[in-house]
Amino acid sequence: QVQLVESGGGLVQPGGSLRLSCAASGRISAVYTMGWYRQAPGEQRDLVAILFSGGTTNYADSVKGRFTISRDNAKNMVYLQMNILNPEDTAVYYCSADLTTVLGGPTRRYWGQGTQVTVSS
Repeated sequence: QVQLVESGGGLVQPGGSLRLSCAASGRISAVYTMGWYRQAPGEQRDLVAILFSGGTTNYADSVKGRFTISRDNAKNMVYLQMNILNPEDTAVYYCSADLTTVLGGPTRRYWGQGTQVTVSS
């Protein structure tokens, strides 16, 4: 079984910063793409940032220049540094990992349970 666990969410004032972490654990064989998505109330889940195994990154236009995605391959962890936060960044943030397990089979996307980020004064 595979688990993704996020941490680091919370309440922050506009202009502040937060760092989200996500750890993938379990019977993992290889981890490929890792990413962060967010979902605000009544909205669909949207891509925030994605980091491919080769090092290429993509960001949503709304977070470019403010958010940075990084990963620690040895620990199967992905991070999201969020700076200059504004109320529009309020959402539940989910991490994702495309990976294979020791049981074999195709690459599958796994999701964390989500962590709430609230930006408010």
